[in-house]
Amino acid sequence: MTNLQKRVATAVATSAMLLNVLAPLAHADTMLEITGNGAHTDNEVKVNNSSNTTVTQNNNAVVTNNVTSNSSTGGNKANDNITGEVRIETGAATSTTKIVNDLNTNAADIDNCNCEGDTEVKISGNLSGSDNEVELNNRHNSNDTAVYQDNRANVRNNVDAKATTGGNDANRNGSGDVSIKTGAATSDVSVSTTANVNSATVGGGNGDAGSLKLMITGNGAYTDNEIEASLDNDVLVVQDNDAKVKNEIDSDAKTGYNDANDNIGGTVMIETGEAESAVEVDNSVNFNMAEVGCDCETDVTAKISQNLTDSENEIKAKLGNDTEVYQGGEGAGNNAHLYNDVDGNAKTGDNDANRNGGTEYDDPSIETGAANSTTEVSNEGNVNVFGSAEMPSVHVPGVNVDVNLNFDLSDLLRALGL
Repeated sequence: MTNLQKRVATAVATSAMLLNVLAPLAHADTMLEITGNGAHTDNEVKVNNSSNTTVTQNNNAVVTNNVTSNSSTGGNKANDNITGEVRIETGAATSTTKIVNDLNTNAADIDNCNCEGDTEVKISGNLSGSDNEVELNNRHNSNDTAVYQDNRANVRNNVDAKATTGGNDANRNGSGDVSIKTGAATSDVSVSTTANVNSATVGGGNGDAGSLKLMITGNGAYTDNEIEASLDNDVLVVQDNDAKVKNEIDSDAKTGYNDANDNIGGTVMIETGEAESAVEVDNSVNFNMAEVGCDCETDVTAKISQNLTDSENEIKAKLGNDTEVYQGGEGAGNNAHLYNDVDGNAKTGDNDANRNGGTEYDDPSIETGAANSTTEVSNEGNVNVFGSAEMPSVHVPGVNVDVNLNFDLSDLLRALGL
């Protein structure tokens, strides 16, 4: 994408929401112990240690750019002159319009990979007939994390650009040479819209492994001993984009429509410059990037040993990691509605040199420059990246950074100047 990446624009609209969440959890060890209690006692320990992080980022951008750009050096008249040379010469007419819309960026970096810390639960040395229970709901080395990123962009660009050097008249002149010479007419329109970028990094690193020890040992007869332990890590990432972009562009460049008629004597000449219409439309919408993972490993030791006759001993342990990422699926997705209506015209014709009465060696002459109309439309959108699979990089011109699977949030922040 050439000059569309430049941040020189007729209209710039930016809405960015950036969030960096650090959730440092204590790396201390946890020790729960029921030990050395007398006969027929009822002993219970309940621990609920948790940390929950919820990130909600919403952007809604409505942008309408109405641009009318006219440049004209034509419309000149040199008529009904009796003697002498008649000459009309116009300079170049140039119309340049650039629109850059950079909209809706969400970035969340949540570091919850504090995997250090050892947990030990022990029921031991309690006398006969005691009832001992430990319940541990430990999120000391994990989190419940929910990230919701939502973007809505509604962009409408209306551009009417005209450049003309034509429409000159040199008619009914009495004697001498008659010439009409026009400069080039150039209409250049660039429209770039970049909308809806979501980036979520949860974990983002490797934590040091901890250990979990669950032990019921050395308790007396007829004791009832139970350990329940639950260690969970639930991650939910929902990334949703909706982009509606409508570009209506009318670009005209004209150097024609010159008249040199009914002249009596001398040389008659019409010479026009080039007419060039160039239109570039670049739409890049709806990019989701999610990376989830800590790679924390926990060593688990569960032990029931050396308990006396008729004791009842039970260890329940639940260790799980639930990860849900919605990109283009249930509850989330990318919706892109792109409408490009481009009318590019370049004209140098429709010149008249009629009924001129010069000498037999003075032939009327009409010479026109080239007419060039170039239209380029580029649409990129609906890219979902998750995990570490191979995927080609995607260029997002609005933030001037290549987004690939190994996306680095710091690159995006630097590109946005934050």
